[in-house]
Amino acid sequence: MVTNGKAIQADAGVPAKVPFWLDPKKRAIMYQIGVLCMFGLLAWYLISNTLINLEKQAIATGFGFLNKESSFEIGESLISYSAASTYGRALIVGALNTLKVAFVGIVITLIMGTILGVARLSSNWLVSKLAAIYIEVMQDIPVLLQLFFWYAIFYESLPSPRQALNPVHGLFLCNRGVIFAVPESHPAHKYMFIAFVIACIAVYVFRRWAKKRQDLTGRALPVFRISMVTIIGLPLIVWLVFGAPTKMDVPELTGFNFKGGTTLSPEFIALLLGLVLYTAAFVAEVVRAGIQSVSKGQREAAMSIALRPTQVLNLVILPQALRVIIPPLTSQMLNLTKNSSLAVAIGFPDFVSVANTTMNQTGQSIEGVALIMAVYLIFSLSTSAFMNWYNKKVKLVER
Repeated sequence: MVTNGKAIQADAGVPAKVPFWLDPKKRAIMYQIGVLCMFGLLAWYLISNTLINLEKQAIATGFGFLNKESSFEIGESLISYSAASTYGRALIVGALNTLKVAFVGIVITLIMGTILGVARLSSNWLVSKLAAIYIEVMQDIPVLLQLFFWYAIFYESLPSPRQALNPVHGLFLCNRGVIFAVPESHPAHKYMFIAFVIACIAVYVFRRWAKKRQDLTGRALPVFRISMVTIIGLPLIVWLVFGAPTKMDVPELTGFNFKGGTTLSPEFIALLLGLVLYTAAFVAEVVRAGIQSVSKGQREAAMSIALRPTQVLNLVILPQALRVIIPPLTSQMLNLTKNSSLAVAIGFPDFVSVANTTMNQTGQSIEGVALIMAVYLIFSLSTSAFMNWYNKKVKLVER
């Protein structure tokens, strides 16, 4: 009867119990647990073996060295720093220098790459060919060689500070870098910056409202002109309220160097030029491919309703091309950030350079390398997170 009952249950469609080693899902979980255990054991072996060897050689471990005096100078710093500062502060200076190069480089690269990508598709034969030649040449020259080239230009071609080139008042070019005048410190500058931030927020809110209004009524507002007037006008009003301060801090030659103004070092300029010119060539190809991914029918439809070429590009082509451009563009932004580590080759005090000096003085190589990996991982993940958010924002929403 039992046998017959089992047969009846099987005939009724009740699945028979399968051993876990024959169940594909359970077996896949077991394999993953096994691989995870293997990696855990491997990591435990490497870490324990390293700690034993360090103990045998009487090498201290840990991050306690970060609170010790660094005893070395850093040529460029966004925050106050001296040789009496700690190693931790020195590493912060290096991280900020890397962040400065990466941020400025990405902004300039995006602008330049977009212009080159559009120029590559220009109907003007000369413009198109010049853009194509630039892209081919810059892509084929390694970025490290470009850094060496621009660095040599400053030290070999430009004169010493006493014979510095002075093309315009307050601007000097020499082998110490580019020195130029800047406005003297004034309370108005802080409030102008606050006004600029408020204007940007106001423009963002206005653009969203204008878009909703256009969707509902079909009537477009001069959003660009109103935005520019707001962004420029609000800080300008604050500047006028504070008496329109115009006094400049003009650099002057004192002894063997300049005093006053602001200096961009040859290392920073060479690094920025090399990274921007190299990466912009790849960004241009990304932009070109994105624009070409938009069908010709979209362009023809836009022109049929009497839109100007610039309107067709800004309102029809680029918004659709962005969905294709953003993923590879993210990779190029990450490449620029990671390539900034080549700054050590020309003496710019980025995070890798400062960390190398720290490791040489303290002997904490493992900790130093771990910090380098952690900092670049944070920079890369932050950039990826922002670009992924923006990608979701502009992606095509299907009904």
